[in-house]
Amino acid sequence: MRKSDNNGSSSRPGPLIRVPLKWLAAAVLLALVATTGPATADNPDPGPAAAPGQQADPGYGAEPGGEPGAGHEPGVEPTPERAPTSEVSWLSFPGGVFAVDSLGHTVRYRACDGDTGRVADPDMRVAAGVASGEVTVAGKSYRYRVPLVGRSQGALEVIRRHHPPTELTGEVVTSPQPPTDPVAGARLFPLSGQLARVVADASLNPAGVTVRDLSGRYADQQIAVNGALRPKAASVIKLWILVELLRRVDCGQVSLDDGVLVTPADVVGGTGQLQFETFPQVVTLHRLAQYLIKYSDNIAANVLITYLGGFAPVNALIDSMNQRSTILARRMLDSAAALRGEENYTSPDDVVSLLGALWDGEILSPASRDLMIGFMREQTLNTKIPAALPSGVPVAHKTGDLPDASHDVGYYLIPGSETAVAFLTAGPMDTGDETVRRMARTVYDYLVTPTEGAYEE
Repeated sequence: MRKSDNNGSSSRPGPLIRVPLKWLAAAVLLALVATTGPATADNPDPGPAAAPGQQADPGYGAEPGGEPGAGHEPGVEPTPERAPTSEVSWLSFPGGVFAVDSLGHTVRYRACDGDTGRVADPDMRVAAGVASGEVTVAGKSYRYRVPLVGRSQGALEVIRRHHPPTELTGEVVTSPQPPTDPVAGARLFPLSGQLARVVADASLNPAGVTVRDLSGRYADQQIAVNGALRPKAASVIKLWILVELLRRVDCGQVSLDDGVLVTPADVVGGTGQLQFETFPQVVTLHRLAQYLIKYSDNIAANVLITYLGGFAPVNALIDSMNQRSTILARRMLDSAAALRGEENYTSPDDVVSLLGALWDGEILSPASRDLMIGFMREQTLNTKIPAALPSGVPVAHKTGDLPDASHDVGYYLIPGSETAVAFLTAGPMDTGDETVRRMARTVYDYLVTPTEGAYEE
């Protein structure tokens, strides 16, 4: 019997493709439907707005939605008057992020020098796809101008008394990021139809999948089928724990050479290698980080949660990236918490949001990004994505298993076709495993087929 990971109870256009117009139209419609729709949030109601400068609940607002584009003649490529906007965007700058919710009129600054928490800005101005305003928290003012369009440039000015203003600029991140070329991006849409058939066939396992091109081959297009599905996160939540640790390394606040005392009280079962060692002993942060991913080590996860200060810092990271469906609410193998209904959740869209930001260098330094992807390449639990692909296909991934959940997420590192993927399922683990493998192989076959995945008649 397989052990559960954290069970609480145990941009380059390619060649032209020929596709029947009626089939392509259906596939495009399916892709558009599959990538929209509300995600289930822990607190889907925004509730009363907080006073200016006061922290608001992180479970705010509604799922981002795009604006409709301009109408167009049949057979003519649509040209929208302006790029589609999102209700939630965040500005990536060296050492931090600045998150904006234009619907809820809240912002959050989180960087090496501090975290404002989620702050209400009732005077936020939203016009022509740009959110702008100013908030003051703890003697600092944050004057911002953030387009609500991914890949745009935004600006933030941090003002303190008796100090010159700090001007920060960077790329705006939305979920999903828009493709760099809509025409090339549309060539990924037929994959949605293929994945939808796999999902529909999984009668015992509600399933969701999100795929994002990272190579430019499909103009960094993202597609999804049930991308807002929100199952238990299982050990996929460990990705956020590691990102928060490495963010602190980038800030110079900790070193991976630092040691942490692990005691017998920290020992839990499930997946991992540390449980077979003798305690107490001091374990370096580097080894904890590596084991967290390589072996999906539950002891490493719990020790790092404590080291980071509990659930709040990891959830602050999640909130600062506007990932609405993800939460860390219990430790690994905490049966009592699970019985109380305290559970970790995520969605395919949120996972790919994290993987995409990591790949693009928007949340970690290049060195930390490479280290984390390296740990994912060392993954030892290889019964899903790797088992579905031909031997030797390079992947970097992270699994998640519970009796009622089976996931695998990560990167296909095929040269020239690098892709971020998230395959999540609920329901029985064994049939979920097979559903994940079918989705994983479907994506692989589409990426490697010489005709770019098109069907010809």
